[in-house]
Amino acid sequence: MTQSITSPRRRSILIAAGGLAGAGLLGMGAARAAKLGNALYGQGSIDPIFTAGYVALKKGYFGQEGLEVKYINSQSGPRTNQMLAARQILFGATAATAAPALALAGKPAALVFGFDRRMTYANVLVRKTDYDSGKFKTLKDLTGQRIGATQPGSVTALMAIYLMQRAGISKTVDIRPLGDLATMLGALKTGAVAATMATASMMEQAEQEGWGVSIFDGTNDAAWNQYVGGDVPGIAAYTLRDTIQSHPEQVQAFVTAMVKAQDLINASSAQAITDLIYDDYLSSLSRPSVLKAIDLYKNKVWLKDNIITQDAYDRMTRIMGDGRQFSNDQIKTVPYAQCVDMSFVRKARGIAS
Repeated sequence: MTQSITSPRRRSILIAAGGLAGAGLLGMGAARAAKLGNALYGQGSIDPIFTAGYVALKKGYFGQEGLEVKYINSQSGPRTNQMLAARQILFGATAATAAPALALAGKPAALVFGFDRRMTYANVLVRKTDYDSGKFKTLKDLTGQRIGATQPGSVTALMAIYLMQRAGISKTVDIRPLGDLATMLGALKTGAVAATMATASMMEQAEQEGWGVSIFDGTNDAAWNQYVGGDVPGIAAYTLRDTIQSHPEQVQAFVTAMVKAQDLINASSAQAITDLIYDDYLSSLSRPSVLKAIDLYKNKVWLKDNIITQDAYDRMTRIMGDGRQFSNDQIKTVPYAQCVDMSFVRKARGIAS
């Protein structure tokens, strides 16, 4: 489900590509009049939720804006943050919690493009045999069990903690960091964990194969509002604050291309979108699961205007606070105005600030 980028040769390519991105930023002289340079763009996993990025790449929208963008799967939120902080990538797309987390780590960053209004990875999946037997029907039934997440400090771990607290069982569960999404599914399927956090496409794949059932579906409005209470940015694109300040033209080109992609998504059927991007970007997943996920995201999840509101951001940081990921005092230091910059989306859409 993910591609390896850990070999020495691959790592050297990444570092070199990061250097190219830096070169594009730090001085291309007269050539910049014709071209904005190169940028490496990392998405935190392979999943249909990132469709706007895939569409922008496939349709050549970045190039149309004068920016040469290369894409990698950066594999997780924490890894995406690490690569952005080290300037190995210029733009990242992962959980929206990444920008305040990176800012609190001493590398101010801002969300510049919103993908969605719902954390579509905040779902809980169990084995169908356990569900059918009545063993695990609700979150409360997971008392004393092991629950899979990606990595410590990841948004899947954060949401596992949050949901288990809301269910009143957080002190009894063991949240296990398992790595990538494919490993999480494998651990659940073999019984290494009783449940796992899951993306919508993971749920669809497990249900389609006949062995998995969700006991918390974050795409269900009633369930989501009961536990969370309203819109929360799930996935967003972000960059470092100093990039925004010193090279706004690259940021504008990147965001404008993503907005073009979103507009195409808004105007297209789920089938047409799947046909456009599946072979190049999502072929490691089953085609029916990708189509169903894109249809769900298009109708219920994706932001049509890509604007992250302050209410949604504040709801997200409340989830991050109370000691789940940071203290409330720390959260106060990363307000919306510092960690969100929607001016590029507004300019691309011709919306007054």
